[in-house]
Amino acid sequence: MKYILLFFTTFVFAQQTQFVDFKSVSGQLKLNPNEKSVSGSVEFQFEVLKSLDTIKIDAKNMEFSKVEINQKEVFFINTGKQLQIAGHFQEGENQLTFQYTVKPKQALYFVNVENAEVQIWTQGQGRYTSNWFPSFDDVNEKLIFNIGITYDKNYEVVSNGILKKKIEENNQFHWQYQMEKPMSSYLLMLAIGKFDKKEFKSKSKIPLEYYLEPKDTDRFEPTYRYSKRIFDFLEKEIGVKYPWKINRQIPVRDFLYAGMENTTTTLFATRYIVDSIGFKDRNYTNVDAHELAHHWFGDLITAESSTHHWLQEGFATYYALLAEKEIYGDDYFYSKLYDTAQQLKFASRTDSIPVLNAKASSLTFYEKGAWALFVLHESIGDKAFKKAIKSYLMKYAYQTVNTQDFFNEIKKVSDFDLDKFQKTWLETTAFDTQTANALLSKNKAIQERLEIDKLKKIPLAEKEGNFLKVLKSDTYEAVKVSVINQIENEKFEAKKALLTTALQTNNIKVRQAVAENLSKIPEDFRTEYETLLEEKSYQTREIALYFLWKDFPELRTSYLDKTKSWIGFNDYNLRTLWLSLALSTVNYSNDPEVLISELIAFSSTKYEATTRQNALEKLIAFKIINDQVLRNLVNATTHHMWQFSKFGRETIRLLLKNSEMRTSFERILPNLTPDEQFQLNRLLKE
Repeated sequence: MKYILLFFTTFVFAQQTQFVDFKSVSGQLKLNPNEKSVSGSVEFQFEVLKSLDTIKIDAKNMEFSKVEINQKEVFFINTGKQLQIAGHFQEGENQLTFQYTVKPKQALYFVNVENAEVQIWTQGQGRYTSNWFPSFDDVNEKLIFNIGITYDKNYEVVSNGILKKKIEENNQFHWQYQMEKPMSSYLLMLAIGKFDKKEFKSKSKIPLEYYLEPKDTDRFEPTYRYSKRIFDFLEKEIGVKYPWKINRQIPVRDFLYAGMENTTTTLFATRYIVDSIGFKDRNYTNVDAHELAHHWFGDLITAESSTHHWLQEGFATYYALLAEKEIYGDDYFYSKLYDTAQQLKFASRTDSIPVLNAKASSLTFYEKGAWALFVLHESIGDKAFKKAIKSYLMKYAYQTVNTQDFFNEIKKVSDFDLDKFQKTWLETTAFDTQTANALLSKNKAIQERLEIDKLKKIPLAEKEGNFLKVLKSDTYEAVKVSVINQIENEKFEAKKALLTTALQTNNIKVRQAVAENLSKIPEDFRTEYETLLEEKSYQTREIALYFLWKDFPELRTSYLDKTKSWIGFNDYNLRTLWLSLALSTVNYSNDPEVLISELIAFSSTKYEATTRQNALEKLIAFKIINDQVLRNLVNATTHHMWQFSKFGRETIRLLLKNSEMRTSFERILPNLTPDEQFQLNRLLKE
């Protein structure tokens, strides 16, 4: 085969989509959780548009066999990154078939669950699907995917599209999914786990399937509280019927991001599974709406390159805000825009990359992109904006687009100065505060916030009366929170009346701002502050318990007794805090080893990364460290979630500055797994 490799390396490849149009692909897959591998047979249907010598399919670290075109064996090269097939390909229709196996290094994850169960899920955003399924990293190559999966009959298996059939085979089920329209490869998905689901129908009769693990079924209502309403709203607001045959939403463990808009099936992080108390602090509403909006802006029409990424993220962010406006009202909508405007103004001081640049930050693509759309929407009017959006989606359905394509549709409905708009909002990094404030000031609550902002340098005595009036009024909660935030650095006696009044509002967000306002709680404010322990907010309770425990040592036992049954979010934030405080309270527990074991268990692989990090942070902060804690910390460095693995590395680096800790790490090294040894050795040698 060496001579063939030499033949291949002489090619100068043109962009393949100009020469070959891949129409569809069918994959029949098996997954082995013990080996963490995927194997299967694949069939591509493609048309050669112009004669060429090589066909390429992106495929990372895969093994191939039985590679045939039109049922004839062909020569191929496996570069480790691509399957490359040599031949004299003439214009016309063709069929490519092959078998493959792979142990994906990323994009498909096997996550252990208790009782030897597993969850398997994918995350293909960017150019990653080719790590587990032979496909195309170029978003411009869209094709129809039909995926079949054979797996243990006790599990639910989901892929893109409609479930066409489900057949039992030797204690397994074969699940066959089918798409009818083309999509980019990064939107291909797979999710396997033990789930319950509830089924609904949208107003337009689209099937809606919402999944949860059986242990979380009592959290179904708060988790999916607004999901159907969001779906119905977006169909009406966008003005184009949902472009796919079904919509599913599935929470998966240790997901890399908040959510992902895989065509027909959104995967999202389990931190958004909440009860009614947790809903106040964190809920799925925004992520739900954002990922659903992507099913039009991203899935139906896809930005042709990263330069135009705002056409996906800016649009999804803006339409999610519109959905939240429908649910929570105008004050919420304008307050969110106000907050992001402040972020963008601050970031513009150092951020030199504008929206129309492939290297722009997430803040720029998402929030400034959304602001640009808000400005455009307000400038040309609702009727013209909606007409242009509808035309844009219909004209470019199942295709790729750029910013000029969008602007061409705006030009048909308005003579708005798009050149100036593009320079101001898409090509410069400065934030147009004057225009933003003019639009925001249409909302009374924002008018009040802007007035409060003007008082920042005024002595508290001169504005206290005004602030008290605001706190006692029925104005929107964000205005009151801005008052509390502005007095953070004032002496307690000067702001006591304001804090007391704020607590009396009985507004969760305002009272939470009070909880965060004091670095030390004075004795004459203790009783009022203790009411925060009763708050229907896990976040507020966590803040209040810690500060009360810290500031009143003589009352630690009573606080711990009062809160010993707390659990908190599904990352056990309150339970892990309670355990660390109980262990740090002299003579509180008769059997501290039981508490230590429980807290250390939370840092182990039995739990999700957010729970593990919560526990590890507290174990280390309160100096509850033994060999098992260190092993769990080293294991964190091997985790697929980059945020958690980064936490593990950075924490170990800090601990290694202590010579005794270095000795402890060196002692546990021989008992670690090869991956753990590799990571720890790197850190020891730094």
